Amino acid sequence: MIHIFLSRQFIGFLVTGGIAAVVNFSSRIVYNLYCSFSTAVILAYITGMVTAFILAKVFVFKKSSQTIHKSVLIFTLVNIVAAAQTWLISMGLDYYVLPSIGVQRYAPELAHAIGVVFPVFTSYIGHKRWSFK
Repeated sequence: MIHIFLSRQFIGFLVTGGIAAVVNFSSRIVYNLYCSFSTAVILAYITGMVTAFILAKVFVFKKSSQTIHKSVLIFTLVNIVAAAQTWLISMGLDYYVLPSIGVQRYAPELAHAIGVVFPVFTSYIGHKRWSFK
């Protein structure tokens, strides 16, 4: 299984996912000006997800035999799981872990950054096996 993460395709996924993560992270800061941190994390995840789908379809999983509609549906399902991971980790870190160790400055940013990175591996497997099969 480890060989999956040593491929050119995975590197492309990391690059396009990195771009989507920057979009996700940056948009959360903007959304947070208008809504709560919790809501902003979800809205930012959706923004990053749309970016990720377009980049993955165009640059990483070019030879997918799935119809675009099926890819979008499965991509969304895989990302619902990843969004839950991101939200749980972000909330847990921001409200419990970071305050308990005395981190106050940039705690939401740090919590969200860690939350965004966590589902990279599970998402790649899901997209490779199901979204862009």
